[in-house]
This record gives sequence, structure tokens and C-alpha cells, in this order.
Amino acid sequence: MDDLFRGVRAHGSLFGSSALSAPWALHFVDGAPLTLCTVLSGGGWIVPEQGEPEPLRAYDTVVVRGPGTFTFVDEVGTRAEPVACGEFCATPEQGGTRHRRGWHDDGDGATTLIVGAYPAGGEVSRPLLDALPVVLRVSGGGTGDAVLDHLAAEVRVDAPGQQVVLDRLLDWMLVCTLRAWFDRPGGEPPAWWTAQRDPVVGPVLRLLHDAPAAPWTVGALAGRAGVSRSTLAKRFAELVGEPPLTYLTRRRMALAADLLTERATATVSEVARSVGYADAFGFSAAFKRIRGTTPSEFRKHRHGPPEKTAPQVLSDRQQGCIVEG
Repeated sequence: MDDLFRGVRAHGSLFGSSALSAPWALHFVDGAPLTLCTVLSGGGWIVPEQGEPEPLRAYDTVVVRGPGTFTFVDEVGTRAEPVACGEFCATPEQGGTRHRRGWHDDGDGATTLIVGAYPAGGEVSRPLLDALPVVLRVSGGGTGDAVLDHLAAEVRVDAPGQQVVLDRLLDWMLVCTLRAWFDRPGGEPPAWWTAQRDPVVGPVLRLLHDAPAAPWTVGALAGRAGVSRSTLAKRFAELVGEPPLTYLTRRRMALAADLLTERATATVSEVARSVGYADAFGFSAAFKRIRGTTPSEFRKHRHGPPEKTAPQVLSDRQQGCIVEG
């Protein structure tokens, strides 16, 4: 199931800093599918376009799900005029810089905000996005604290390979935050998350995700799990909500949808073989049954011109920023 998180990956993060004095209001306007906000010191409030404000104190983390925008303010009802933060999360005319490494905190009581926005637009990541509320918050004191300590140390220096380290630390922080939120007391995690811990269904789910193109049958999966076919079928349906081969078909179609979008030169037959189908006909029939359209029509729609009303989202790389105020 790690591939659900693997699709949410940072690459080429941009780090900037702006010295802000209260009151402040930073309006993050990109509407990225997922945006992580955490603070190393100080605090403020995350105010989503829709929903209730969430406090953000030292070592707390909030994840905002797009396409709605949000604002980071010193206090709810602040008198500050919002400053739009887009791709670079800093406005030079407001005293910010577009890109600076070797950042360090010179002031006492400053609020240091770290923001990482993730594309996460593929169909493979859809189950993860669908399982999240518009805003989720995880308090400090968990496994993410160690990541923040590493991040705080890394952004203070210029060193070879720093960009890669910063990207991976943001990824690590996001996964720690989502894992803590799914496993919180009284939470209601999605079925695919809780089923991973089952001694029978968990290994089968990992097989279906690690090798979706393999010619799986219920018998083959049951053999790998060490149980009978009837036991696996019953337990899988109870925990996941559908039979194992139905789950596999949906998984294959999600992978195929991403391949059709990302590989413009790949033929439908090539995509079919990539997800475990011997011929394009059987694949197209399954794709239309699950997705409601043929692979060719799906690709044409995805590669068509974007709607004028669509919100601007980061599509080519993760963008991050550090703001001290």
C-alpha cells in the first residue's frame, strides 16, 4: 500500500523566507491537491476557504486538501491585508525572497512556518485523497517531531545534496502526519488502511499493489496467504468491502488511467499489457465498465485544453516555503 503515498512525492522544492510582523495574512492561492503546513516556533491559524480555522502551534502540523485555498494568519479576524502566496510563497515587494538557502532564525519569538504543496493528481493517489477531510490537524509530540528537528537543521546550512534531503524530509513529514491521523484514537480510517494490519488480507493487499499485472486468481492469492479460497474471499470482502479480484481490477484501471495520461505515445495495447491484460479488447471493456468511458476517450479528455474555470494547481513539481514572522 506504500504506493498510495509514493505518488505524493516532492521534487525540486523551493524554499524562501519573508520577515513578517504581526499582523500578517498569507493567502496560499495555488489550490494544490495537498498542502502541508507546520511550524517550528511561534504559531498562528490556518483559515481554509471552507471550514473552521485550525490553530497551528510549535510542532503542530495541518494538511489542507485542495482545490480550495487557505490563509495563514496571526490571529482569526486579523486586520492584515492578505498577501497572495503562489508558486514561490514569497513576495519580494513585501520584503520576501524568491529563493534562499542557509536560512536561520535571528529573532526571538518568531513564527517559522514550513509549507509544502504536493501535486498528487494521479488516479493511483485518489483513494488517499478521498479518505482525507478538507483540513486535518496533528499535534506535536509524535513521530513527526524528529523529522522537524532534521528539517530545522538542514535549512540552516548550504551543503551538497541539500535539495534532495529537503524534498525527502518533506515527504517523510507528510507520511508521518497522515499515518498519525489515520491511527488517532477514535478515528475512522478507510478500510484499505485498517485491512493492511490483518494477517490474511494485509499480505494479499501488498501482493496486489506490488504486482498488479501478475495473473492473480483467488486460489493463487489464497495460497500465498496460507488460507483457503473461501476464507480469503470472505475475509477480504468483510474488511475491504469488495472481492479481491474486483479490488484488483479497480487498481489496474487506476494505474491505466495514469499511464494513459502520462505516456502520450503509448498505445492502448501497450497500456493494457502494462496492467496485466493480454489484449486491448479485454482491457478496454474492463476500463469502460469501471471508468464509464473507453481508454481512448479518457485520454482525449485528459489531454484536451483545461477548463477556464479550473483552479491553478501545481502540476510539475512540489513547491515549499519557509516563512518567519
